[in-house]
Amino acid sequence: MNPHSIFELRRYRLLPEGRESLIDLFDRQFVEPQEALGMRVEGEFRDLDDPDSFVWVRSFKDMETRTEALASFYSSPTWKEHGPAANATMLNSDNVLLLKPAVGVHPFAHNLPRDKEVSRSNVQGLIRLNICSLAPGTEEDFARFFRDDALPAMQDAGARIDALFVTERSKNDFPRLPVREGETVFVWFECHEDQDRATDYERRLRRSLIWGREIYPRMDSQCWRRIEVSHLTPTSRSLCAW
Repeated sequence: MNPHSIFELRRYRLLPEGRESLIDLFDRQFVEPQEALGMRVEGEFRDLDDPDSFVWVRSFKDMETRTEALASFYSSPTWKEHGPAANATMLNSDNVLLLKPAVGVHPFAHNLPRDKEVSRSNVQGLIRLNICSLAPGTEEDFARFFRDDALPAMQDAGARIDALFVTERSKNDFPRLPVREGETVFVWFECHEDQDRATDYERRLRRSLIWGREIYPRMDSQCWRRIEVSHLTPTSRSLCAW
């Protein structure tokens, strides 16, 4: 069970051909120093739909430890030495959602401990990041509906759902790193072994009468815009993988 209760979903828009440089730098210089301060880098991903996008998730025990850990890391010698090179790959890094776990799924329960990552010879998987934009104050009701109705249908069709999140409304006490405040979202991470398995899952889900007639129409009707879907693949050091 993941004891962390605060999560950041961070999506960086990068300069052309900057992604591999950032991933290499991130994996060599930023993973262990963050985790030594109590953060956890849950997942790192390439966006298959956007070659200039890097997506990652980190977590914290609570908001107080988040503030302390961020202050320590971004004033550390590591960041002072390597932060400028990381920033030089980016157009912006402010597309950040502050989230908390929704009921129903322990977030990233399939993630390996960091000390076991070396045992993975080939990191694989297709991860679908889904973001629902909701009316203010409706996220808890939406989360319960998702848990009780949508989640079982997805799992029966073959998806592994690794995390469900809703907006964390605590004040961002580290304004040096902005987050998208004033929004209401529901987020889920859906994992598949590969594209073929994802296609099989979609086919089975479409054959479900209750999904097509009841569950998806109800889910879609509560979203202010189309559900935002990103297709991701894990980097070699991502703990969130198949």
